[in-house]
Amino acid sequence: MIAPIELDGGIELRAITQGDGAALAAAYERNRAHLAPWEPERTPEFFSATVQEREVGASLRRLAEGTAIPLVLVERGDDGERIVGRVNLSDLVRGVFLNAHLGYWIDAERQSRGLATAAVGGALHFARRAGLHRVQAGTLVHNAASQTVLERNGFTRIGLAPRYLRIAGEWQDHVLFQRLLED
Repeated sequence: MIAPIELDGGIELRAITQGDGAALAAAYERNRAHLAPWEPERTPEFFSATVQEREVGASLRRLAEGTAIPLVLVERGDDGERIVGRVNLSDLVRGVFLNAHLGYWIDAERQSRGLATAAVGGALHFARRAGLHRVQAGTLVHNAASQTVLERNGFTRIGLAPRYLRIAGEWQDHVLFQRLLED
């Protein structure tokens, strides 16, 4: 079981749960322009509650298999929960590697308040609890804000991966980082 972590500002970092699809769709739609330069190109269907709920199901299967730790950032208000970000530890590998990839995004309205730094710190807590040795992350070369978040969480730069991921419709270079969890 993944116990939620309370972050500053009334935000909770918790595991994704069945039924989060509509709230995720709303969050992605609300942040569509904000996320577009940093993510793969998305089809219009991606922003629907149906597709997001299907993604939730797939994420929960990966969690049950031990190959991912899918998390959401939620704020609670009088009208219920509102998702304001995602953090994913994916591609968990056991054996001699004990590694995961980290990915995250924060709602445009919540930027520059330390939330991403706190959320990544929370994800590292979950990675340690999962017995991992290493977490790696990649950022677009020009994403200085994300690089700062990683550095504040003890990640070190380990290299440059040319044309690493297809982001915003183009193969783009990424700066690679790692955090050794015993450090």
